[in-house]
Amino acid sequence: MMQNQQGQQGQMHQNMHVGNVPSQLNHGGHEVFDLHEVLGASIGTLNSYLLLRQHVKDPELLDILDRQYKFMQDEYNITVECFRSGQNPSHPTSRYEMKQGNDFIYGMKPTQPKKPWQSVSEVNDEYISSCMLGSCKSGASMKTMAALETTNPVVRRVLADSVPNCIEMGYELSIYQNKHHYYQVPQLAETDMNQYRNAFAPAQGQATGQQMGQMHMPNNNLPH
Repeated sequence: MMQNQQGQQGQMHQNMHVGNVPSQLNHGGHEVFDLHEVLGASIGTLNSYLLLRQHVKDPELLDILDRQYKFMQDEYNITVECFRSGQNPSHPTSRYEMKQGNDFIYGMKPTQPKKPWQSVSEVNDEYISSCMLGSCKSGASMKTMAALETTNPVVRRVLADSVPNCIEMGYELSIYQNKHHYYQVPQLAETDMNQYRNAFAPAQGQATGQQMGQMHMPNNNLPH
């Protein structure tokens, strides 16, 4: 009985000692689960882009879809590569760059209320671009959360570097939607906006070590 307990303790100690773990196994449990979710969602996004492509009517949206699909496919491949090997992928994460400018149209215009479709023939560019935008937003959130749980330094860096690309692709789609009045951006009245803009002021100076210590000193005058 005693020998069995010692053997189990030795096995637990061996499992906890990660210093000599092979690089392909250099992953924590939370990381493995989160990467499984991230990569599964990436496949879902790529499949959605592929299915929606045949319904796109606007050449500009088609160009955005094709460029984003190609970029996301490459990011998916290098994430799988470093996750399986635990080492640097064959090339670093690239930087996505959109073609259009970043001017938004502010204000609201009357539109028809939205309602569920009656037929698949109602698929349009507004719906397609909304699905694409939702996928980019979801990817940014999932990859951020996964990076915070990742222990492997290479995988963490690949995930973290991918987040700005998700944001850039989402921004590109929001500009496209705004330009076509699919996504309208309201603004506050100028007086209200200025009140919010001026609600904060810069910090002044820098607290010294002595001042910081005084801030944490117990107040003996407080009632017990």
